[in-house]
Parts: sequence; structure tokens; C-alpha cells
Amino acid sequence: MDGGAERGQLLARLDGVGLRDAARLSRRVRAARGEGGLDAVAREVAAAELALVERAASLPVVTYPEELPVSQRRSEIAAAIRDHQVVVVAGETGSGKTTQLPKILLELGRGVRGTIGHTQPRRIAARAVAERIAEELGEDGVGGVVGYAVRFTDQVGPRSLVKLMTDGILLAEVQRDRDLLAYDTIVIDEAHERSLTIDFLLGYLHRLLPRRPDLKVVVTSATIDPQRFAEHFATAAGPAPVVEVSGRTYPVEVRYRPLVEDVPAPEDLEADDPDAVDAAPAVVRDQVEAIVDAVGELEGEAPGDVLVFLSGEREIRDTADALTALELPRTEVVPLYARLSSAEQHRVFTARPRGIDRRIVLATNVAETSLTVPGIRYVIDPGTARISRYSLRSKVQRLPVEPVSRASADQRAGRCGRVADGVCIRLYSEADYQARPRFTDPEVLRTNLAAVLLRMLSLDLGDLEAFPFLDPPDRRQVRDGLALLDELGALTDEEGGAARRLTPTGRRLADLPVDPRLARMVVEAERLGVLPEVLVVVAALSVQDPRERPSADAGPAAQEAAAAAHRRFADEHSDLLAWLNLWSHLRAQQDELSSSAFRRACRAEHLHWLRVREWQDLHGQLRSIVQRGTSVRVGPVREGEELAAVRDAVHQALLAGLLSHVGLKDLKTTRRPQEFLGARGTRFAIVPGSSLAKRPPAWVVAGELVETSRLWGRSAARIDPEWVERAGAHLLKRSYSEPRWERRRAAAVATERATLYGLPVITGRTVDYARIDPALSRELFLRHALVEGEWSSRHAFQEENRRRLEEVEELGSRVRRRGLAVDEETLVALYDARIPADVVSARTFDRWWRGARRTDPDALTFSVEDLLAPGRADDLAAADEEFPLTWSTSSATLDLSYRFSPGESDDGVTVHVPVSVLGQLSSSGFDALVPGLRLELVTALLRGLPKPLRVQLVPVPDTARALVAHLEASGGVDGEQPLTRVLTAAVRAAAGVVVPEDAWEWSKVPPHLRATFVVEGEDGAVLARGHDLDALREQVRPALRDAVARAADRPEQGAPA
Repeated sequence: MDGGAERGQLLARLDGVGLRDAARLSRRVRAARGEGGLDAVAREVAAAELALVERAASLPVVTYPEELPVSQRRSEIAAAIRDHQVVVVAGETGSGKTTQLPKILLELGRGVRGTIGHTQPRRIAARAVAERIAEELGEDGVGGVVGYAVRFTDQVGPRSLVKLMTDGILLAEVQRDRDLLAYDTIVIDEAHERSLTIDFLLGYLHRLLPRRPDLKVVVTSATIDPQRFAEHFATAAGPAPVVEVSGRTYPVEVRYRPLVEDVPAPEDLEADDPDAVDAAPAVVRDQVEAIVDAVGELEGEAPGDVLVFLSGEREIRDTADALTALELPRTEVVPLYARLSSAEQHRVFTARPRGIDRRIVLATNVAETSLTVPGIRYVIDPGTARISRYSLRSKVQRLPVEPVSRASADQRAGRCGRVADGVCIRLYSEADYQARPRFTDPEVLRTNLAAVLLRMLSLDLGDLEAFPFLDPPDRRQVRDGLALLDELGALTDEEGGAARRLTPTGRRLADLPVDPRLARMVVEAERLGVLPEVLVVVAALSVQDPRERPSADAGPAAQEAAAAAHRRFADEHSDLLAWLNLWSHLRAQQDELSSSAFRRACRAEHLHWLRVREWQDLHGQLRSIVQRGTSVRVGPVREGEELAAVRDAVHQALLAGLLSHVGLKDLKTTRRPQEFLGARGTRFAIVPGSSLAKRPPAWVVAGELVETSRLWGRSAARIDPEWVERAGAHLLKRSYSEPRWERRRAAAVATERATLYGLPVITGRTVDYARIDPALSRELFLRHALVEGEWSSRHAFQEENRRRLEEVEELGSRVRRRGLAVDEETLVALYDARIPADVVSARTFDRWWRGARRTDPDALTFSVEDLLAPGRADDLAAADEEFPLTWSTSSATLDLSYRFSPGESDDGVTVHVPVSVLGQLSSSGFDALVPGLRLELVTALLRGLPKPLRVQLVPVPDTARALVAHLEASGGVDGEQPLTRVLTAAVRAAAGVVVPEDAWEWSKVPPHLRATFVVEGEDGAVLARGHDLDALREQVRPALRDAVARAADRPEQGAPA
């Protein structure tokens, strides 16, 4: 036989193996190479065929309790399942649908190629239903044909055809088995509860069924709107079929006994009598009193057990104490809630002990639909339940006790009347009942969606808004769920409208079976090396607090004893570290004591042993998951000094999951207990029992925020805001003010402020501005460091450019022109053009310049021409000729300096006269000034003439230009005569006007047009200053005499000996 034919035969045989084997072997057949490869696959196929035959042979003989309503409809149910992919079975509690449906499926041959997966909302129900089905099938116990899997317990064997499990277990399996190939049938039981997990599974199955046409789905529901489920799974042929079975076999009388009840007015008072109100006082009872009264009322009824619905364990304990105190004859009080041990839960399903005629079962709403407690004839319904709700305002999950819906109230009433006529006493009025909503809101509409969104993203389910939920959640809830995942670093950034995906951190969070916040702590702990400690805290935060606190009824002594016992484990600065102290104590106790002695020790220390065990079980599960497939190994929890060394790291890891639970002490309020400013404008206080309550620190993080009468922070710890900055860097809203140059840092800086959800984590911090705004930082560097010189550098080009700029500025003083040198903006532009764009600070400049100057050391050295303002080149050319730096006379050459500073005494030209030559100088010639100022000087002298003379010389500017030209051409400014005498002759010659020499008024000439003489000693010191040489000579006559004497002596001293 050729390879292709053999391969085809092997593929055809896969219909006779299990679903998982078929998928696996199909890949093997297609990948097999050569005859040897196909032979090996053929042997695997044969083994899988044999395994399927053995499973089929293990199908048990099925019988049905004929008294159950579902048994009467089993043929109809079987036909519907056979002919349709999805069937909805609706029936009241007690109809037998939960226990009999798996048997109907077994009779149809289901459970052979894949297991029958049967989900329950609660662990207690999964275990109890598995035991009941196994018993009815004649099995010795669970783990054979019928198994169950709940958190921490897996009693499913290789022979198991039916697997009871919580819906959370199935949800976790979706992660590993996308097509659910382990199952050929899925039963979603109690779908009317509409938990978040149930709704997600229903949506997931809706998408899966087209890919798995062989998969059958049965949805069971109480008679609460079953058509919704049928329409959800509608196909082109129409909605899924609904088979309704009746569950109630006896009538139930409903009695209303509200906690507040009006006493009828006496008959002798008219209705409108004003005294009638006072005469009809309301009777107000608390819930426990009302339950005791209801039990007393039922004492007069026929024998039968009583089921009381309560909202939590504390209410159960308080009620049990009150009923036990009554010492009711031949009556047993039995609690029922999920955290009880299997044995304690099993008590309600066993026969009453000898001598007990009535059993009062105190249960949470686990008994509303998930379990049918046998023998119940009476129900007491306070009408409340603890319902989790997510607050869109405060972004925290609330757990208020609320009135149940009419549908839930009817379900509770339906628990009686199974064995005889029943009575349901409602501890509220009929009007209250009628005013209640018809159905309880689905959990998807009242919870934070972060966990389910994380699951959906990990499964790559595409557009979240397109997922087929029965009731699509509010977009605000989706937004808040995504925001929390953002907070935890689980999502990629939104870029270009691309779909958001999980980051590597998000993938890791999806692998851990705890709330995403807690999972984030574990991931961070792995990074920081504190996994042993954080796993303990995370497990503690995931279960109910094992530390029991007696109620007020137990008395102050009991409460103080419990508080004292718990204080031994407290940490002054952290409630979260108290878990580590307690953990170490419990481990030490377990090592020393037997299991029974350990349980007694827990009880003596006011610790709930079952919760301790659950804490330890969850810790073990988390440790196994963290270590699975990695090199990570979780060691023992550190103690003493070793723990002290890592306590900050432990808190930083925990903080990574609690960033929106951070609080800053509000110093402006006097309200007590101390209020903290929380995320997004919330306020919370630390619970009074916290070790931080008496001395609250400035910054705290709360392991949990719970809203009751106010928002409370539980499991608080002191934190450092620097930790918040590191952990929440991706969430901080940063703002920067006052960008400026700082000489000490040689860089641009700014003042930083950063907030986390509105909380000021950073205020007034000076930070490097280059990474924030490189362009502005570069500008500040160029302007302040290079142009203005606010940088203590030793670069030669800076000194040279400064010198050349001073030279140009000095030239401006000589020619008396403003703006001869380029302005600051031009200098910045000059540097900007020559320095690379990535240079933004002194550090980056030095790094670049070290290499650049090797190839061109003058790259940043500006020429004088570079530093001249545009159009000023002519000034530069004329400067040396018209504004000389020296003045030569027959006896000496004197230095000249210039200053352009109107109003100052040295404004204009200054002649520097050594005292030794002062006596040899004549003032003639100096009065004509330098050529560059001569025209202005002559103009000023002409304007100072008396009007009769001046009017003959108009226009004055033209006359002045003509006179200066005449003087320079004739050599009339050679210094032999005073300027005024020369001008008198020139005016007469040029204009024919006779100007007396005494008509020229020097007093009207601006000071800068008259030479300033500075007499300097041999050491350069200024001896005198003024415009009149003769007056200066008189002023410094003694010094002049000494200078002349020294000059006379010098030749003799220098003569040869």
C-alpha cells in the first residue's frame, strides 16, 4: 500500500478515538515521514482505539428516580439533545435536572469520545452533586465514572465520564484547551445566576460551537427567563429548544412578617383621630429577633426542617447562637456555607441523628439554587443577600447587603414544598416584594471587568465589544477594566488605532489564578527577589481573613482576648507584613503539633482553621504555578533580620498591584479617624483595627478599599512616595515649570511636579530638562553657556570669541555707533549652525567637541567679520583712519581710548598722558579731535555761534562739511594754531563771513566732542583727569616736577662709567 493510501486510512480511523487523541494523531499522521513513521503512528492509533472501547465499556447502567419531574421528561430531553447542538432545560429547584441530566447524556452515549463537563457556580455544589450522581450510578465514590474538580481538589480519574466542576475551573481550562477537546458535552448548570464566569462561558461557547459541530451544550436554568438563553444560541433554524420541567409538587404558603410592623389602632379610635398615630406604634425587630420569632411561629406547624437564608458567615453565627440559646427541644441547628469542610457540609444531606425531630439549616444563598437540601418544608427569608457591586465613581468593588430580586425570592420560596405543603416566611412586606426588580442584575453589569478582559485578551478573542455577552457590559465598565489593566502594565499602548494586546507582563498575569492586582504583585516579586514573602501575602489577600473577631454579643472580654492574640503578629508599620508573622507562627505550630492539636491551637488563638488551610492550599497552588516550567524556586519565608532586609522590596512588589489604592494623609482635615486623599479625588480612612490607625503615616497603600458607610482601607502599610514613582512611572502625569539654565549643573533644568491619579507624588523637584524638551534645552545651553558665558569651561574658542566680541564692541565705542556687534540672537544662531542638533547640555557638548576639535580646532572660533552686524563693514574699514588709537605730537606719541557713554565724564575720546611728558604738550591740536569726530565738532561750534552770524552760514551741516574739507585739504589742523582761529580764517575764506575768535563758544559743545586728558603716573595710576591741559599741569605740578627731575637724571645715570 502506498504511503498516501495508508495515511488516508489512518485519518479515517480517527473517528474511533477520543477527541483529544484525534486532534493529536491527526497532526502526527500528516507529519509522519516514511513507512517507519506511519507504522509508529498506526500503533498509537490502535492504542487510542482500544482506550475508547474501554471507556465505552465502562458506561454504567442508568436508572432514574421516578418521583423527579425531570425523569418524566427524559425522553423529550434526550430527543432534543440528540437533534440539536444546544438545548435549554428550565425547571424549578428540586426538579432533578442537575443530577439526572448527566445520566440522560450517558444513555445517549455521550462522555465516551470526550468527558461530559458539568459546571456548578459553587464548590460545595460541585462536590455534593458529584457524590449524588456517583451514588445513583452505583459507584463506590467519586473519582471513577463520576469525578469532580474544584479549587485545590481534583477527584477526576482516567475512567471518569462525567466531570463536575466549578465554572471557574472550566474557564481556566479554556486557557490551555481553546477548543475544549477534553469534552464532548458541556452542561452549564444554574445559568440563571448570571455570574461573570457563566456569562463569559456562554459567550465563549457561542463562538466555539461553529468550530466544534460535534460538541453538545446543555444550559440549565430555573424558570427565570430561559428564553434569553435560547435566543443567545439561536441559529438560522431558530432559537435553541427549551424543555421545561416542573419542580414544585406541593403548594407553598407565603407569609409576610416585616421587621417593622405597625400595630393596629384600637377600635374605639377613628381613623382621622390625631391620637391614632400615637396609639399605633411600630414594632421594630432586628433580623435575629425576627428569625427567632419565625421559628417560634413554625413550631405550631407540622414537623419538617427549616431553611433560613442569611447573607454571610457572621449572620449565620449570630443566628445560630441565638437559636441555640433557646434550647429548642429535639432541634438541631446546622450551618451551610462554602468554607465549611466537606464533612460539615455533608451533614445537611444526611439523616437527622436519633432524637432529633427538626433541623434548622442556616445557609447563604448557596442553597438558593445550587443545592437542594432534603426534607425542607419551611423557609425563612430575610430577603437580603450580599451582592458585589463595582462603583464607577470610586473605582472600588463594594459588597453591600441588598434586597434580593423577586426572582431570587421566588427561588427561595421554591425550596420548600418538596415533600409536603410548605410555608415561606418573608421578613419583609408584600409591598416591598412587589416593588423589587424582577431579576438580579447579571454580574457582568455590576463588577470590574479587568479579570474577564484579561482572560479575553489572553485568548485573542478579538474586538472586546463584539464578544457575544448575553448582556453587553456598560462601555464605562469596559473602559475602567482596561484602565486597571493599564495600571498593572498588562496592555500595549494604543498606537495608530491598533488593537490593544497583552504585554509580556499581561501574559504572565493571565497565567495566575488570582485577581489581576494580586497577580501583578507576584510578577513584581519575581523581579525583586521576594517571591516567598509576596506569595504568602497574595494568598492571604485572596481568601477570607482567618483571624476571627468575636461579635459584640460575645462580650468585651472575648473581643479583647481575640485582639490580644492577634496583636502578637502585628507590625507597627504594615498590616501586610503581619501576614508573614502569622504565617511563620502557624508553620512553627504545625511542625510541633499533631493535626488535631493544631486545630485546637488555632481555635484558642481565635484563628479559623478552615481558612488557614485554604490560605495554605492557595499558597501551594500559586507556588506550583510560579515554579512550573521555569528555573524559579520559591524558598521559605524569611524571618528576623533577613525579613527586615527585604521588607521594602516586599512592599514595592505589593505596591505594583495597588497603585490606585495609594493614599496621602490630608493635613487640612480634622475629621477622625484620619482621612487620606485617594486616587481620583476619593477619600478613605484606615480601619480602626489596623496597626497604623493610631499613628497614620504620610503615605499608605491599602490592600483593599471597601465602601460601607464610608470608604475604608484595609490591610494598610506605610510606603515611600519614591516607590510610587518607580512602580507607577507609566501612570504619572508630569508637568514642568520654570525651565532655566543652571550654572552648577551646566544644563537646562526645570521644576517637576508629578501626580498619580491626582495625588502629588513629586513636587518642586529640579530635574534635567534635556530629556523633556531637547530643543528648548539646546537653546538655553547655547544662549546661557556659550553666548552669555554662564559656564565655567576652559574651552579656548569661548575666550577668543569673547575677546573678539569685546574688540568689536570697543570699535563701536570708537565710531560711536550702537549695534556694531551682532546681537545675542545672532550669536545663538552662529553657534546653532556649527553645533550638531543633539548637543543640548555641557555634557553632550564636551562629548561632541572632544572629537570635533581634532579635525577643526577653529570650528567654533568666530572672525571679527562674523561678529559685525550686517552692513557695518564700512565702519570697520574707516575705524583705524578716522578713529586712531594713538596721537602723535612732536614730543610724544600718546594712546587714545574711546567710550560711547553719553552723560559719563569719560564719554568721547580720552588722551592718556604720562606725567613725564605733560609739561611738553600744548593744547593746540587736541581741540580739533580725531578725524571721525571732526565734522560733528565743527557742526556743534557753528550751531553755538550767535544767531546773526549763524544765519549767514546756513544750512549749518553743509557749511560744516565744506569747512572740514577745506581744513583737511589746506592742512589747517596741524595743531600749530587753535581750532577756533583756524575756523575763523576758513569761514572768512569760504563764506566771506567774519567771525570774531571769541564768538566760538566751547561751553555749548557737547562734552564728548572735547578731548579728555588723563594724566598717568609711571605705574599707570591716574593722577588727574579733565579737559584743560593747563589746569591739569597745575593740579599735578609736584608730580610733574619729580617726573621732569627723574627724566633729567636718566641720561647721566645711563652714561658709561
